[in-house]
Amino acid sequence: MSKEIEKTASGHQSPFERIKRINDAGMEYWSSRDFAEVLGYDNYRNFDGVIEKAKLSCFNSGNRIENHFVDVDEMVIIGSGAERPIKTTLMSRYACYLAIQNADPKKEIVAHGQTYFAIQTRRQELTDGRIEEERRLLLREEMRQHNVQLMSAAKLAGVIEPKDYAIFQNHGYMGLYGGLKRDDIHQRKGLKKSQKILDHMGSTELAANLFRATQAEEKLRRDDVKGRDAANLTHHQVGAKVRKTIQELGGTMPEDLPTVESIKKIETKKRKQIGTNSIPEKVEAKK
Repeated sequence: MSKEIEKTASGHQSPFERIKRINDAGMEYWSSRDFAEVLGYDNYRNFDGVIEKAKLSCFNSGNRIENHFVDVDEMVIIGSGAERPIKTTLMSRYACYLAIQNADPKKEIVAHGQTYFAIQTRRQELTDGRIEEERRLLLREEMRQHNVQLMSAAKLAGVIEPKDYAIFQNHGYMGLYGGLKRDDIHQRKGLKKSQKILDHMGSTELAANLFRATQAEEKLRRDDVKGRDAANLTHHQVGAKVRKTIQELGGTMPEDLPTVESIKKIETKKRKQIGTNSIPEKVEAKK
C-alpha cells in the first residue's frame, strides 16, 4: 500500500480516486467494500464500526445521514459461480471524509486518505458555495420581479392600501410557514429589524417563496378573485399547498431552514469581481 502512496505523491491518481464510481445522474460515490479494501481492512466486519461512527458524526454535524450514506445489497459472484447479496454502503465524498476520520489511524493509508478527502471536500464546498451564491442571486431577483406582479394582482382583487397589502403578504407567509407571520419568521430567524427576510434566505427557501408568489398571482388573476378577504384566503391556500408539497417530498420546512448571510454581501462581491475583470479591457482601450 505504501507504493500506492508514493505513486500519488509523484503525481499519479490517488487510490481513492481509482475506486470512485459515477451513477447514471453523473453523481460520484464510493462503495464501502472498495473503501475498506483500500484501507487494508481484511475483515469487512471491522469496517462496519467505522461506518457507524461516521454516520453518527454526520448526524451530529446537522446533516441528513441518508443524503450521504445509502445501505444496499450488492450481488457478488462466489466460488461456485452463483451470486449472493452482501451488505454494502454507498458513500458520498463527505461520507468518505467522515469514514476516514474514524478509521484506524495506525494504518499508513489512513493518513493519506485524511489529507486527500480533506482537500477534495474543501474544494467541493467552495464549488457548491459558488453555485449556491449564483442560485440565490437569480432567485432573489426573480422574487423582486414577481412580488411586483403579485402586488399588481392583489391590487386588482381589491388590496389597495399598504396596510392591507401587508396583511395579504402575511396570509401567504402563514400558509407556507405553518401559521407564522412575517414578524414571527423574522424573530425565529434571529434577524434584526433592519434586515429583510428574503435577503437572508438560502436558495431552497427562496425557491419555495417564489413558487408561492407566482402561483398566488396566477390564481388571483385566473379565478378573478375579488375582495380583500378572498385575496387573503387565496394567498393562504397557495402557501399551504406549497408547504404540503414540501412535506410530502420529505423536505425541510421553510421555518427550519438556516439563516444565511445577506445577499447584499454577495451582490457587492459580484460587482467588485465585475469591476476587476473590466479593468484590463479599459487599459487595452487606452492603448
